[in-house]
Amino acid sequence: MRVEIWSDIACPWCYIGKARFEKGLAAFAHREEVEVVHRSFELDPNRAKGDTAPVLEMLATKYGRTLEEARAMEEHVASNARSEGLGYRTEGRDHGNTFDIHRLLHLARDRGRQNELLDLAYRANFAEERSVFDPETLVALGVEAGLEEAEVRSVLADESAYADAVRADEREAAELGADGV
Repeated sequence: MRVEIWSDIACPWCYIGKARFEKGLAAFAHREEVEVVHRSFELDPNRAKGDTAPVLEMLATKYGRTLEEARAMEEHVASNARSEGLGYRTEGRDHGNTFDIHRLLHLARDRGRQNELLDLAYRANFAEERSVFDPETLVALGVEAGLEEAEVRSVLADESAYADAVRADEREAAELGADGV
């Protein structure tokens, strides 16, 4: 059986959902027969590369809330994450364009390291003080996941590398009627 999951590294519910899915899969008697493929879905595809903003400000603007209400939203998500044993910082995180991360996740899939990179990127984004919107952080995460540094740098330097794969995932999601992760 093949399970395809469309997600974005900027989505806290994807981070939590991945942990919950893996717990369920671990308890599944036929887990060795399940292939899990993570597919690209950008939540903010029109955001310019390099344009980052604090998460709380982005949430307040996006949902028409006050900063205090956005902070309460983040505390709710953090409570869910922590209940799954995940770290979660509610302050000091950025939000930005995730296209480069998706491109690296496709490289990692080709190298059999997609799950490792995805876990590291989620942890860096939600639990650690490491911006996944910084190219050097992406290089470090790729290397931590087992990818060759030169290859990671090459993909990041060539904006067309894996771009078609990311766009194909997003097109397929749209064709299936998915308008969110």
